[in-house]
Amino acid sequence: MSDPNIYNVGWICAIPTEYVAARTFLDEIHPGPEKLSPNDNNEYTLGKIGNHNIVIAVLPDGEYGLSPATSVAKDMLHSFPSVRIGLMVGIGGGAPSLKHDIRLGDVVVSSPKDGNSGVFQYDFGKTIQDQSFQATRFLNQPPPVLRAAVSGIKAVHETDGHQLDEAINGVLNRKPRLRTKYQRPQIGTDRLYQASVVHPLDKNTSCRVACEKDLSKLVSRPQRTEEDDIPAVHYGLIASA
Repeated sequence: MSDPNIYNVGWICAIPTEYVAARTFLDEIHPGPEKLSPNDNNEYTLGKIGNHNIVIAVLPDGEYGLSPATSVAKDMLHSFPSVRIGLMVGIGGGAPSLKHDIRLGDVVVSSPKDGNSGVFQYDFGKTIQDQSFQATRFLNQPPPVLRAAVSGIKAVHETDGHQLDEAINGVLNRKPRLRTKYQRPQIGTDRLYQASVVHPLDKNTSCRVACEKDLSKLVSRPQRTEEDDIPAVHYGLIASA
């Protein structure tokens, strides 16, 4: 059994799909912990990535949101008192713009910007006398050690790129049963529709079937080349509830 005191990175997944992906990328998987806090209800996977011992937890099945995530984090800290860095890694919806060419499968890293901490809680605020929505809850920014690490990663990616695609393909080659559900869709399936396009309300089919007949509804984007990072890594604000 593993000593809970040797784990210094906590990784929380919101849904089982994220949990499967997280477990798959561990360089080592360790036995379960020697003991847990008496009231700890979490499910854990212990392991190692590089030089970091990591404990991964997932929210209870069917639960989602701020309260369940808070409970999971508190229980983790009770059982793994040496955790100093907390990460939430998972699936999100990209918000592409003229300035940010975000595409299917890209990676977004939370980074403080314009007075925001890196994660913007978009569902907590107020509207007064028909004025615009005003956020009233602000999250603290990540600790200096993480922000310094992000600066270092940015520099490496700028000069040398990354090996994310190779790492993903390596995992899928080792675990081929994951290909059907976890392999990145073909580039040709990544279609961005104009913001004015409304999916037909009486159509339960995909956008590709219901909306694709009129190609003028699509936003034209240049094809990424070998000189581009695929997937691309973006740094900035993440909106979350």
